[in-house]
Amino acid sequence: MKKSLSSEQQDRSVALSLRSVYRSFSEAHGILEILKGADLDLYEGDLVALVAPSGSGKSTLMHIAGLLEKPDSGEVYVGGRACGSLGDDDRTAIRRTEVGFVYQFHQLLPEFTALENIAMPQMINGLARKDAEERSRQLLKYMRLQDRETHRPSELSGGEQQRVAIARAVANAPRILLADEPTGNLDPKTSAYVFDALRALVKASGVAALLATHNMDLAAKMDRCITLQDGKVVELKRVPKAR
Repeated sequence: MKKSLSSEQQDRSVALSLRSVYRSFSEAHGILEILKGADLDLYEGDLVALVAPSGSGKSTLMHIAGLLEKPDSGEVYVGGRACGSLGDDDRTAIRRTEVGFVYQFHQLLPEFTALENIAMPQMINGLARKDAEERSRQLLKYMRLQDRETHRPSELSGGEQQRVAIARAVANAPRILLADEPTGNLDPKTSAYVFDALRALVKASGVAALLATHNMDLAAKMDRCITLQDGKVVELKRVPKAR
């Protein structure tokens, strides 16, 4: 039975949908089935926690949602457009404009400043350098990093690096934000600060965000929490307590 939508969700557009997604991998001893008919909807302004044990398929789900992998069957819809079976060039073009990624390790380019790291994806997307830098300054200010724009990643703290990475991920105003353990390398206080900045950005921009995390305290602060059970996405009504 399909789950009924809340009135709030009905008022918002679906940014990302996975429908009956299957994904398996060949191994020496046979076929390893990872996703077995996974369904997922992410709504504009949604901040959703993905909590599941290692080996359950979290990374596979994130990669398929971000159009980094193709499902064996099923479909991935971004803004209502079927994307799962598109060719590499088309999926790359959609990722460039519609999907932002944040990783556990910030992945900033070490030879460039914070401002340049944020401006670069905008310039690759065709925005003039002056306009890209102006938007980058606005994002740095929003992240309370306006006095760090000329600093290179090695000159930033871990929390500052991750906030620059978040700003870079949303620089092209994507429809979807996928974050894989974005606070996993930070101490609890810094982790909470970075999460609060991320949450504020999601609500202000309306981006749909899926955040894979093992931090149950952070998961409890999100709008929804999902997990993977037997290859399917399951909505959790109550977030498991941290051990």
